[in-house]
Amino acid sequence: MTLPEQATGEPAAQPAPGPRPGHPRAGVAVWGCLIGFLGGLLGLGPWLMTGARLPLQNLWGAEVMPEQMPVSLLPLSQYELTTIVALLTVGGAAAGLTVHIAFPARRRLATWCAAAGVLAVQLAAAVQSFTVLDGGLTRGTMAGLYFAGLLAGVTASLAAALVALLLLASKSRGLTALGAGLVAVPFASWAVEWVVGFVGHVNVPVAVPSIARWIPALLVGCALAWCGLRPARRAAVWLVNLALLWVVPALFISVNYVLGSRVLAGDMQEMLLMGRQILAATLGPKGGALPTVFLALAVALAGLGIRYVAARRRPG
Repeated sequence: MTLPEQATGEPAAQPAPGPRPGHPRAGVAVWGCLIGFLGGLLGLGPWLMTGARLPLQNLWGAEVMPEQMPVSLLPLSQYELTTIVALLTVGGAAAGLTVHIAFPARRRLATWCAAAGVLAVQLAAAVQSFTVLDGGLTRGTMAGLYFAGLLAGVTASLAAALVALLLLASKSRGLTALGAGLVAVPFASWAVEWVVGFVGHVNVPVAVPSIARWIPALLVGCALAWCGLRPARRAAVWLVNLALLWVVPALFISVNYVLGSRVLAGDMQEMLLMGRQILAATLGPKGGALPTVFLALAVALAGLGIRYVAARRRPG
Protein backbone atom coordinates (compact mmCIF):
# COMPACT_ATOMS: atom_id res chain seq x y z
CA MET A 1 0.00 0.00 0.00
CA THR A 2 1.33 3.40 -0.93
CA LEU A 3 1.65 6.29 1.53
CA PRO A 4 -1.49 8.14 0.30
CA GLU A 5 -3.44 4.90 0.63
CA GLN A 6 -2.18 4.42 4.18
CA ALA A 7 -3.16 7.99 5.15
CA THR A 8 -6.66 8.00 3.67
CA GLY A 9 -7.60 4.39 3.21
CA GLU A 10 -8.46 5.14 -0.43
CA PRO A 11 -6.44 4.37 -3.54
CA ALA A 12 -4.21 7.24 -4.59
CA ALA A 13 -5.48 9.23 -7.54
CA GLN A 14 -3.33 8.71 -10.61
CA PRO A 15 -2.21 11.88 -12.37
CA ALA A 16 -4.04 12.52 -15.60
CA PRO A 17 -1.87 12.17 -18.67
CA GLY A 18 -1.00 15.77 -19.59
CA PRO A 19 -0.29 17.13 -23.05
CA ARG A 20 3.21 17.13 -24.39
CA PRO A 21 5.16 20.34 -23.69
CA GLY A 22 4.63 21.70 -27.19
CA HIS A 23 0.85 21.38 -27.14
CA PRO A 24 -0.09 24.36 -24.93
CA ARG A 25 1.91 26.71 -27.16
CA ALA A 26 0.29 25.26 -30.27
CA GLY A 27 -3.13 25.62 -28.65
CA VAL A 28 -2.51 29.27 -27.83
CA ALA A 29 -1.42 29.89 -31.42
CA VAL A 30 -4.55 28.24 -32.83
CA TRP A 31 -6.84 30.13 -30.46
CA GLY A 32 -5.04 33.40 -31.21
CA CYS A 33 -5.49 32.95 -34.96
CA LEU A 34 -9.16 32.02 -34.47
CA ILE A 35 -9.75 35.11 -32.31
CA GLY A 36 -8.13 37.30 -34.95
CA PHE A 37 -10.16 35.70 -37.74
CA LEU A 38 -13.43 36.17 -35.88
CA GLY A 39 -12.47 39.72 -34.85
CA GLY A 40 -11.83 40.62 -38.47
CA LEU A 41 -15.21 39.21 -39.51
CA LEU A 42 -16.96 40.99 -36.64
CA GLY A 43 -15.48 44.30 -37.76
CA LEU A 44 -16.79 43.78 -41.30
CA GLY A 45 -20.16 42.57 -39.98
CA PRO A 46 -22.24 45.76 -40.42
CA TRP A 47 -21.17 46.02 -44.07
CA LEU A 48 -21.54 42.30 -44.87
CA MET A 49 -25.10 42.21 -43.53
CA THR A 50 -26.16 44.87 -46.06
CA GLY A 51 -25.29 42.53 -48.93
CA ALA A 52 -21.83 44.09 -49.46
CA ARG A 53 -22.59 45.65 -52.84
CA LEU A 54 -19.92 48.08 -54.01
CA PRO A 55 -21.27 51.64 -53.65
CA LEU A 56 -22.11 53.48 -56.87
CA GLN A 57 -18.99 55.05 -58.39
CA ASN A 58 -18.75 58.42 -60.14
CA LEU A 59 -16.05 56.95 -62.42
CA TRP A 60 -17.72 53.59 -63.12
CA GLY A 61 -17.41 52.39 -66.69
CA ALA A 62 -21.13 51.60 -67.19
CA GLU A 63 -24.51 52.90 -66.09
CA VAL A 64 -25.90 50.45 -63.52
CA MET A 65 -28.41 50.38 -60.70
CA PRO A 66 -27.16 50.03 -57.09
CA GLU A 67 -28.34 46.41 -56.85
CA GLN A 68 -26.39 45.58 -60.02
CA MET A 69 -23.04 46.61 -58.53
CA PRO A 70 -20.67 43.70 -57.82
CA VAL A 71 -20.08 42.29 -54.35
CA SER A 72 -17.22 44.03 -52.54
CA LEU A 73 -16.05 43.06 -49.04
CA LEU A 74 -15.16 46.72 -48.32
CA PRO A 75 -17.36 49.73 -49.20
CA LEU A 76 -14.74 51.36 -51.43
CA SER A 77 -15.91 54.91 -52.09
CA GLN A 78 -14.74 58.41 -51.26
CA TYR A 79 -18.02 58.82 -49.39
CA GLU A 80 -17.36 55.80 -47.15
CA LEU A 81 -13.75 56.35 -46.08
CA THR A 82 -14.55 56.87 -42.38
CA THR A 83 -16.81 53.79 -42.51
CA ILE A 84 -13.85 51.77 -43.79
CA VAL A 85 -11.72 53.09 -40.91
CA ALA A 86 -14.41 51.99 -38.44
CA LEU A 87 -14.86 48.51 -39.96
CA LEU A 88 -11.14 47.73 -39.91
CA THR A 89 -10.09 49.32 -36.61
CA VAL A 90 -12.97 47.81 -34.64
CA GLY A 91 -12.05 44.38 -36.00
CA GLY A 92 -8.50 44.78 -34.71
CA ALA A 93 -9.72 46.23 -31.40
CA ALA A 94 -12.15 43.35 -30.81
CA ALA A 95 -9.38 40.80 -31.30
CA GLY A 96 -6.98 42.72 -29.07
CA LEU A 97 -9.47 43.06 -26.23
CA THR A 98 -10.33 39.36 -26.40
CA VAL A 99 -6.65 38.43 -26.18
CA HIS A 100 -6.22 40.80 -23.22
CA ILE A 101 -9.05 39.09 -21.32
CA ALA A 102 -8.50 35.48 -22.37
CA PHE A 103 -4.72 35.17 -22.26
CA PRO A 104 -3.12 36.42 -19.04
CA ALA A 105 -0.24 34.05 -19.86
CA ARG A 106 1.52 33.57 -23.22
CA ARG A 107 -0.08 36.83 -24.27
CA ARG A 108 2.65 37.80 -26.73
CA LEU A 109 2.17 34.64 -28.79
CA ALA A 110 -1.62 35.01 -28.70
CA THR A 111 -1.35 38.67 -29.71
CA TRP A 112 0.76 38.07 -32.79
CA CYS A 113 -1.33 35.10 -33.87
CA ALA A 114 -4.48 37.21 -33.46
CA ALA A 115 -2.83 39.95 -35.53
CA ALA A 116 -2.12 37.38 -38.24
CA GLY A 117 -5.75 36.26 -38.19
CA VAL A 118 -7.12 39.81 -38.39
CA LEU A 119 -4.76 40.81 -41.18
CA ALA A 120 -5.58 37.64 -43.13
CA VAL A 121 -9.29 38.56 -43.13
CA GLN A 122 -8.77 42.26 -43.79
CA LEU A 123 -6.12 41.84 -46.49
CA ALA A 124 -8.28 39.27 -48.26
CA ALA A 125 -11.21 41.71 -48.11
CA ALA A 126 -9.04 44.55 -49.43
CA VAL A 127 -7.59 42.50 -52.31
CA GLN A 128 -11.04 41.28 -53.37
CA SER A 129 -12.54 44.77 -53.17
CA PHE A 130 -9.78 46.53 -55.10
CA THR A 131 -9.85 43.81 -57.77
CA VAL A 132 -13.56 44.43 -58.25
CA LEU A 133 -13.07 48.20 -58.25
CA ASP A 134 -10.23 48.06 -60.77
CA GLY A 135 -12.30 45.89 -63.08
CA GLY A 136 -15.15 48.38 -63.28
CA LEU A 137 -13.56 51.84 -63.23
CA THR A 138 -13.03 53.84 -66.39
CA ARG A 139 -9.45 54.32 -67.52
CA GLY A 140 -7.73 57.66 -67.11
CA THR A 141 -5.80 59.90 -64.76
CA MET A 142 -8.74 60.68 -62.48
CA ALA A 143 -9.60 57.00 -62.06
CA GLY A 144 -5.96 56.24 -61.27
CA LEU A 145 -5.80 58.98 -58.63
CA TYR A 146 -9.09 57.83 -57.16
CA PHE A 147 -7.87 54.22 -56.95
CA ALA A 148 -4.54 55.28 -55.41
CA GLY A 149 -6.27 57.53 -52.87
CA LEU A 150 -8.59 54.75 -51.71
CA LEU A 151 -5.66 52.33 -51.54
CA ALA A 152 -3.72 54.76 -49.33
CA GLY A 153 -6.75 55.20 -47.06
CA VAL A 154 -7.31 51.46 -46.68
CA THR A 155 -3.59 50.86 -46.03
CA ALA A 156 -3.62 53.48 -43.27
CA SER A 157 -6.75 51.87 -41.81
CA LEU A 158 -5.08 48.45 -41.77
CA ALA A 159 -2.15 49.95 -39.89
CA ALA A 160 -4.55 51.59 -37.41
CA ALA A 161 -6.30 48.23 -36.88
CA LEU A 162 -2.98 46.59 -36.05
CA VAL A 163 -2.03 49.39 -33.64
CA ALA A 164 -5.42 49.12 -31.91
CA LEU A 165 -4.99 45.35 -31.53
CA LEU A 166 -1.50 45.65 -30.04
CA LEU A 167 -2.53 48.39 -27.62
CA LEU A 168 -5.66 46.66 -26.36
CA ALA A 169 -3.89 43.33 -25.99
CA SER A 170 -1.08 44.89 -23.95
CA LYS A 171 -0.43 43.93 -20.31
CA SER A 172 -0.04 47.63 -19.46
CA ARG A 173 -3.22 49.33 -18.25
CA GLY A 174 -2.02 52.61 -19.69
CA LEU A 175 -1.51 51.19 -23.20
CA THR A 176 -4.82 49.31 -23.07
CA ALA A 177 -6.65 52.50 -22.07
CA LEU A 178 -4.85 54.34 -24.87
CA GLY A 179 -6.12 51.73 -27.32
CA ALA A 180 -9.66 52.27 -26.07
CA GLY A 181 -9.28 56.00 -26.67
CA LEU A 182 -8.00 55.38 -30.19
CA VAL A 183 -11.00 53.29 -31.23
CA ALA A 184 -13.74 55.11 -29.29
CA VAL A 185 -14.90 57.30 -32.19
CA PRO A 186 -14.62 54.55 -34.86
CA PHE A 187 -16.57 52.23 -32.54
CA ALA A 188 -19.46 54.71 -32.40
CA SER A 189 -19.50 54.90 -36.21
CA TRP A 190 -19.38 51.10 -36.38
CA ALA A 191 -22.33 50.79 -34.01
CA VAL A 192 -24.35 53.22 -36.14
CA GLU A 193 -23.53 51.12 -39.22
CA TRP A 194 -25.21 48.14 -37.51
CA VAL A 195 -28.37 50.21 -37.07
CA VAL A 196 -28.21 51.30 -40.71
CA GLY A 197 -27.74 47.68 -41.76
CA PHE A 198 -30.87 46.61 -39.89
CA VAL A 199 -33.26 49.45 -40.76
CA GLY A 200 -31.71 51.12 -43.82
CA HIS A 201 -30.40 54.66 -44.28
CA VAL A 202 -33.86 56.20 -44.59
CA ASN A 203 -35.34 54.62 -41.48
CA VAL A 204 -32.60 55.40 -38.98
CA PRO A 205 -34.28 56.85 -35.85
CA VAL A 206 -33.52 60.51 -35.20
CA ALA A 207 -32.16 59.68 -31.75
CA VAL A 208 -29.41 57.39 -33.09
CA PRO A 209 -26.91 60.10 -34.19
CA SER A 210 -27.49 61.98 -30.93
CA ILE A 211 -26.82 58.87 -28.84
CA ALA A 212 -23.81 57.94 -30.96
CA ARG A 213 -22.26 61.32 -30.26
CA TRP A 214 -21.88 60.46 -26.56
CA ILE A 215 -20.69 56.86 -26.93
CA PRO A 216 -16.99 57.78 -27.38
CA ALA A 217 -17.05 59.98 -24.26
CA LEU A 218 -18.50 57.15 -22.16
CA LEU A 219 -15.95 54.65 -23.50
CA VAL A 220 -13.03 56.99 -22.89
CA GLY A 221 -14.29 57.91 -19.41
CA CYS A 222 -14.65 54.24 -18.38
CA ALA A 223 -11.23 53.38 -19.82
CA LEU A 224 -9.56 56.22 -17.91
CA ALA A 225 -11.30 55.28 -14.67
CA TRP A 226 -10.07 51.69 -15.10
CA CYS A 227 -6.57 52.93 -15.96
CA GLY A 228 -6.30 55.22 -12.94
CA LEU A 229 -3.75 57.95 -12.25
CA ARG A 230 -1.07 55.93 -10.51
CA PRO A 231 1.76 55.84 -11.34
CA ALA A 232 1.82 59.50 -12.28
CA ARG A 233 2.89 58.82 -15.88
CA ARG A 234 -0.63 57.58 -16.58
CA ALA A 235 -1.69 61.22 -16.55
CA ALA A 236 -0.21 61.33 -20.07
CA VAL A 237 -2.72 58.65 -21.12
CA TRP A 238 -5.53 60.84 -19.81
CA LEU A 239 -4.27 63.84 -21.80
CA VAL A 240 -3.83 61.84 -25.00
CA ASN A 241 -7.24 60.17 -24.75
CA LEU A 242 -9.03 63.46 -24.11
CA ALA A 243 -7.12 65.00 -27.03
CA LEU A 244 -8.18 62.10 -29.28
CA LEU A 245 -11.77 62.64 -28.20
CA TRP A 246 -11.40 66.26 -29.32
CA VAL A 247 -9.49 65.71 -32.58
CA VAL A 248 -10.75 62.44 -34.12
CA PRO A 249 -14.42 63.49 -34.50
CA ALA A 250 -13.22 66.71 -36.15
CA LEU A 251 -11.09 64.68 -38.57
CA PHE A 252 -14.04 62.41 -39.39
CA ILE A 253 -16.31 65.39 -40.05
CA SER A 254 -13.72 67.12 -42.23
CA VAL A 255 -12.96 64.01 -44.28
CA ASN A 256 -16.65 63.24 -44.83
CA TYR A 257 -17.40 66.82 -45.87
CA VAL A 258 -14.46 67.30 -48.24
CA LEU A 259 -14.52 63.88 -49.90
CA GLY A 260 -18.30 63.90 -50.09
CA SER A 261 -18.44 67.19 -52.01
CA ARG A 262 -18.72 66.70 -55.75
CA VAL A 263 -18.08 70.39 -56.26
CA LEU A 264 -14.50 69.99 -55.04
CA ALA A 265 -13.85 66.68 -56.80
CA GLY A 266 -10.51 66.70 -58.56
CA ASP A 267 -9.36 70.09 -57.27
CA MET A 268 -6.73 69.02 -54.74
CA GLN A 269 -5.74 72.56 -53.73
CA GLU A 270 -9.33 73.55 -53.06
CA MET A 271 -9.99 70.29 -51.19
CA LEU A 272 -7.00 70.85 -48.90
CA LEU A 273 -8.05 74.45 -48.24
CA MET A 274 -11.62 73.43 -47.46
CA GLY A 275 -10.37 70.57 -45.27
CA ARG A 276 -8.25 72.96 -43.18
CA GLN A 277 -11.18 75.35 -42.78
CA ILE A 278 -13.62 72.62 -41.72
CA LEU A 279 -11.06 71.12 -39.35
CA ALA A 280 -10.35 74.49 -37.74
CA ALA A 281 -14.08 75.13 -37.32
CA THR A 282 -14.80 71.73 -35.77
CA LEU A 283 -11.83 72.01 -33.41
CA GLY A 284 -12.94 75.46 -32.27
CA PRO A 285 -15.33 76.36 -29.43
CA LYS A 286 -18.35 76.01 -31.73
CA GLY A 287 -17.31 72.56 -32.93
CA GLY A 288 -19.22 70.78 -30.16
CA ALA A 289 -16.32 68.70 -28.81
CA LEU A 290 -16.12 70.42 -25.43
CA PRO A 291 -19.23 68.77 -23.88
CA THR A 292 -18.04 65.28 -24.89
CA VAL A 293 -14.59 65.90 -23.40
CA PHE A 294 -16.19 67.17 -20.17
CA LEU A 295 -18.46 64.11 -20.02
CA ALA A 296 -15.49 61.75 -20.46
CA LEU A 297 -13.59 63.58 -17.72
CA ALA A 298 -16.61 63.48 -15.38
CA VAL A 299 -17.13 59.74 -15.96
CA ALA A 300 -13.41 59.09 -15.37
CA LEU A 301 -13.30 61.07 -12.13
CA ALA A 302 -16.53 59.48 -10.89
CA GLY A 303 -15.09 56.05 -11.63
CA LEU A 304 -11.91 56.90 -9.74
CA GLY A 305 -14.03 58.02 -6.77
CA ILE A 306 -15.99 54.77 -6.78
CA ARG A 307 -12.77 52.75 -6.91
CA TYR A 308 -11.33 54.74 -4.01
CA VAL A 309 -14.41 54.25 -1.82
CA ALA A 310 -14.53 50.54 -2.66
CA ALA A 311 -10.85 50.16 -1.74
CA ARG A 312 -11.38 51.95 1.60
CA ARG A 313 -14.29 49.69 2.50
CA ARG A 314 -12.45 46.52 1.57
CA PRO A 315 -11.50 44.58 4.72
CA GLY A 316 -7.80 44.32 5.46
